[in-house]
Amino acid sequence: MLKTRIFTALVLMVGFLAALFFLPDLYWSLLLLVLILIGLWEWASMAKFSRYGRWAYVIISLLSGLLFCFSNAPQAIVWKSYSVFWAFFASAAFWLFLVPLWLITRYQIKQRSILAVVGWLVLIPLWFALICLKSYALLALVNLQHAAGWLLLSIIGAVWVADSAAYFVGKRFGKHKLAPLISPGKTWEGVIGAWVAVSIYGLVLSQLIGLDYALVIWLIGGLWGITVLSIMGDLLESLLKRQASVKDSGSLLPGHGGVLDRIDGLTSSLPLAAFFIYFPLYYNILESYV
Repeated sequence: MLKTRIFTALVLMVGFLAALFFLPDLYWSLLLLVLILIGLWEWASMAKFSRYGRWAYVIISLLSGLLFCFSNAPQAIVWKSYSVFWAFFASAAFWLFLVPLWLITRYQIKQRSILAVVGWLVLIPLWFALICLKSYALLALVNLQHAAGWLLLSIIGAVWVADSAAYFVGKRFGKHKLAPLISPGKTWEGVIGAWVAVSIYGLVLSQLIGLDYALVIWLIGGLWGITVLSIMGDLLESLLKRQASVKDSGSLLPGHGGVLDRIDGLTSSLPLAAFFIYFPLYYNILESYV
């Protein structure tokens, strides 16, 4: 099982890096749309949608995604950014205010319509974030075009580092359960290990990019926040799986489960990271509408 898990992870990493650095923005968006649609299918399955309900959910999402990708309307970049802003804003409100309450109460939502909206709220902002944090055109608007690809990879790397450190430290030293009724394997020791690991990651990253010393603390603080958010994303998916009485969200990835099992930490962290990076840009766009 471990060999299968490692082999799958290596294949995914090579494929992801090749797509990240060699695919044009449009094809990158379309590839990620496929990934998000698979995630939405798994979400609908865990939410116990009917077969026709799952197909309708995914088809509606597909058509909406294609409309976004192929829109050639005047000032399309503004329209897209305006749409993305509100998606990120809704995602921020959801993860910072609603999800903590949801995890504390462990409330089980049974209304399919609400679960459908939540699924979009979890996965669509992630798609937007993956597009924006790689898009040369959007990065140019905030003078970060030189970081295209690397900016996204750095943030995802922080989530991977935190997840790996939490797993190994928790397995070796974990004694105090973080959320035993949701995910018994997670411990506070694992969280501390993740914070230490991303702090080291932040120091190394700051050296590589020549970051001013005064900004290093802000970088590490941001990485700590990304770590907390990634854990929340993981816990939310664990809660939904437990309520759906399933071990994994799917079986597409050998040794890993489903797509949602691999991107749960990104669903919460990437949209908020993108929101704070692009907030000045979006603020200016919103002012033009007033």
